[in-house]
Formats: sequence, C-alpha cells, structure tokens
Amino acid sequence: MRKTGKNGERHLPAVRQLELLGTNSNQVTVTTCTQTVRTGARKKHPQILMRRRLPEPSVVFDTYWRFAAERQEVFHRRLLGSPPPWTSDPIIGRHKFTNAYRASDRVSQYLIRNVVYSEDQEPREVFFRTVLFKLFNKIETWRLLVERIGWPTASEFKPGVYDRILTDALKRGERIYSAAYIMPSALAFGGHHKHVNHLLLLDKMLREGVPEKIAQAPNLKAVFLLLRSYYSIGDFLALQLAIDLNYSNVLSFSEMDFVIPGPGAIDGIRKCFGDLGDYDETDVIRFATESQSEQFNRRQIVFRSLWGRALQLIDCQNLFCEVDKYARIAHPQFTGRTERLNIKQRYRQTQERIEVWYPPKWGINEKIPATEQTALAARTIDFENDSHPE
Repeated sequence: MRKTGKNGERHLPAVRQLELLGTNSNQVTVTTCTQTVRTGARKKHPQILMRRRLPEPSVVFDTYWRFAAERQEVFHRRLLGSPPPWTSDPIIGRHKFTNAYRASDRVSQYLIRNVVYSEDQEPREVFFRTVLFKLFNKIETWRLLVERIGWPTASEFKPGVYDRILTDALKRGERIYSAAYIMPSALAFGGHHKHVNHLLLLDKMLREGVPEKIAQAPNLKAVFLLLRSYYSIGDFLALQLAIDLNYSNVLSFSEMDFVIPGPGAIDGIRKCFGDLGDYDETDVIRFATESQSEQFNRRQIVFRSLWGRALQLIDCQNLFCEVDKYARIAHPQFTGRTERLNIKQRYRQTQERIEVWYPPKWGINEKIPATEQTALAARTIDFENDSHPE
C-alpha cells in the first residue's frame, strides 16, 4: 500500500535484499531502497540507500541444515522398510523429533487422510472436523468420539453430548489432550472442564459463520487473523489451525504465503544467530526457506525432499523448534530463554505398516514409489511427554 506524506508525497514500498553467508564469514549485506515522488509535479528524489544490521549466524545454523537432512533421511529409510537403526546420529537415534516436513508427522497424516478428506467436503463440515480434531490433537480422542457419536458433523453438533463422552473418559483416567503443545483453558466460557470451554468455543465459531468467512478469505494471513481474533486462540494455535485448514480443498494458499514463529522456534533461532541485528525471527524463517538449496549446497549436504516439494515456511519454522531441542545436547553452550539442557521425549520402535498420503492438490502422491507406500516400517511413537510449548 502506498503511504502519503507531507506535501502530497507518496512513499513507494521498500525493496529489501537479504544475503546471509555461511558461519565462516561475517560478511552481511542489506539494501533498503525508498523512492519518493511528488504528486502532480512528477519530481523524483534520489534513491536513499540504508544499511541495516543483519543477523550473525552461529555454528548451530550449520547444525540446523545437517539436522534437517538427516531427519528427512530417517523418514525415507523408515518408509522404505529399512531395518533400524535408521541413523548414526546418536541424538536423533535416541530422542523423538518431528519430521522435517510437518505434513509427514503421524498426527498430521491421520488428520489429512482420516479427517480432512473423509466424508462431506462442504466448507462448514471440513472446518468443524478439522478444528474439533486439532483442539485435542489426539487420534485416540477423535476415535472415541467417532465410536460413541458416529461421524461428527457440524449440523448435529451438541456440545453437551460431546462433553459427557469426554468427561467419562477423564473419569476413567484417560488423557484426551495431546502433550505436543499446551492448550489454553478458555476460562471465560465458564465450563467445568477445559474441554467444555473448547467445545463452546467451537460452537461459537460455527454460530458466527467462521467457516464461511474463512472460505472467502483472500490469503493465509487473513485466515490466521480471523482465528486469532477469538478468545484463547493465540498466535501459535491460530497458525497451526490455519495450516491444517489449508490442507483441505476449502483453501488453496501457498505455504510460502505466511508464517510467524512459535515459542520453540524463537529459541532455536536465537541459538542459530547470536545477534538478530535489525531483523526479526519471521525474516530469518523466510530467509532460511528461500535459500535452502544454497544452504545445503554450500555445506555439501544432500537433502532428499518430499518428492520434489521443497521445505515450506511452516516446515522451516518447525525445524527451528526442533534444532532448539537438538542443540541442548549437541551445543549445550547455546542456551535459549528456557535454558533447558535435556530432551525428555524418547522413542521406541514398533512394527506397523505405514503409508503416507498428502493433500492431492500438492501433486506428489503419484510420485511416491509403490515400494515406499506399502513398506513395513517401525513407527516412532510417544514414550515420554515433553512439556515443550510447541
């Protein structure tokens, strides 16, 4: 958008060029150009070049790219049915880390195949199923609701019915929320349990036409802002919901359109860069995503992508969160805001057939070799709970 200043001057948007070199060089270049023209007179002022101080990468930024490549190798080896161990990296081999691609994670895979693309594809129903699933983010909770209610639909949604089922589960000592991240309680809704408040939140969003508004959103940021406007939905959860809804056919935005850093990613970025200079974490995530080929090549790292799909903004955001955990052991001298020095989550191996399936609009399902689609592999499962906010 053009801004008008004094005397009718119009300031055109700034053009920024960002170049970060490897950790072996301190050379950093930034150029910001602002051109001013006087309306009516067509008088042009000279370009103004301003130098901004850029982030200074640490050795952890090298680790970021090596971790991304090795974690993706583990994914491919498991899918091919290779016997464990799938890595010689002792940290990755012992601790649980999410996949390099968010959509490849177990819960995301279940959501895409069994929730988003199952049954009615009307925007209201897709929104309802997706948000209902993600409020708990636990496959077992979704299965419990399907078993007791039948297929959940927005048209027949009654918070009280869902409440009774989930309250009974709590009385049996069952956990209904995932430990992947902490869900705010939404106390203003006045429910006797946290899950009641979340059911009432979902009901309010349905009554206020959020599914229809999202279906008409002009971009991913608009989806994020609409979700973020609801009580108890913060930046992190709003972004997660926006990305999950964007898996569906209701939306068709690029995952390169918008991102914001979560708490864990901020810690990871702080470890990767000793000083952010005049830039923020969002700038760094975009830089990492857009320069990924150069970064891998510079370090002579072979990265096997998702059958031609490059890492997206949300993937690189998640990788900063994961490298924060990885660095607790690999680089304990780098501390984040939480100053944690260990990784609580472990994994154990169990033989189970796995298949991967991605949103058809991505055009990669047909590229997955049949041997990989049907391979018998050991699946990583939660063994201990990590209280990490992401």
